[in-house]
Amino acid sequence: MEQSMTLISAQIHFIPILQLLLPTATENETQKPLRPSSSHAGVPWTAQHPFINISVTPIECSVACSRSLAHELFVPVIESLDKAAQDEVSLATDQYVVIQVDGEGLEAGQRVLELTSPLAMAGISIFFITTYFSDYILVPAKSKGQVVTALEKRGFAFEKQADAFVNQSRHHHRNASSSSSFEVRPPSSPPPTSISELQIRTFALLERRHIKPQVDSTIRLIQCAGRKNPSPSGSSINEAELHLGIVKCLVNNPRFLSLTLTDTEPASLLLEKRLIPQFGSHEVLLGSKEDILIPITLDLRDLPLESTGIVCGVAGSLVGGTTGGMQEAVEMSYLSTARAGTVMVSESELERALEALRVGENGIKT
Repeated sequence: MEQSMTLISAQIHFIPILQLLLPTATENETQKPLRPSSSHAGVPWTAQHPFINISVTPIECSVACSRSLAHELFVPVIESLDKAAQDEVSLATDQYVVIQVDGEGLEAGQRVLELTSPLAMAGISIFFITTYFSDYILVPAKSKGQVVTALEKRGFAFEKQADAFVNQSRHHHRNASSSSSFEVRPPSSPPPTSISELQIRTFALLERRHIKPQVDSTIRLIQCAGRKNPSPSGSSINEAELHLGIVKCLVNNPRFLSLTLTDTEPASLLLEKRLIPQFGSHEVLLGSKEDILIPITLDLRDLPLESTGIVCGVAGSLVGGTTGGMQEAVEMSYLSTARAGTVMVSESELERALEALRVGENGIKT
């Protein structure tokens, strides 16, 4: 995905967000109502942009979209706000690109670690989004070549047919604690020499900034998606119900919701279970409605956007810190937003995950 992306962090401004979810107008028609254009004839509304992520969390509302959409839909709203309100909104100045990764063959937590560790070791700041179908990494455009090299060295290869990086060593899991596989160009400052050192640095940084994992167990999430390859007879109905359901969720004061739209996969949703009735028919959403996830949030508003190693350090603590004895690693997924990082774990695994993070915090003092 070559499109130049940007990140927006704000309190919820529904008008531009809802416009993102409407069928797009032709370019430069910003004064006209948004309606389907000829270039999108026959294309589902969920696939009319290469990549969009809208995330509402207890910390913020974060939007990742193309720079052109940001300037068309969000900048006019931001400029109309008074200064105090404008100070609550941030629009990233760096340009980002999105890299899609198919991590089939790796457990979710191990996949996060496999994908982020070489980038963290190279000092590359990233935003990581786990969706129902794939993982997406937002990286600074200037670092794209370095990221591609790092992924290739970890056994991922780009497949044009899938328009994504695919794990080529699905049955060969490398040792995530080994530093010998991280042969990427280091950053200007001395890089960590191992994942363990990276974890220590990450938790030391969080400790200095007084950033602690926050949990509200009353926020109960499910991971789901729009139907893939629906039957021709039901596709338009499903798309309309999905669209209406998402809009109803956004205006229903969600405490947590993350929507990812791409032009290669159906819509992916991470949302509160209580919002499921907004979609009406049970046929609209794909995925279990009973596998509850609890979010563990890190408020990163006091850290610069270019901070590195946060995703990897936290994932390493969960994957490595919960594998004592015969126990398996905590199954986890990750959502990066502009000003926060959120780990999702199974409701039954919450205490084990928190214990692993506490061990990570204590590790900086030993």
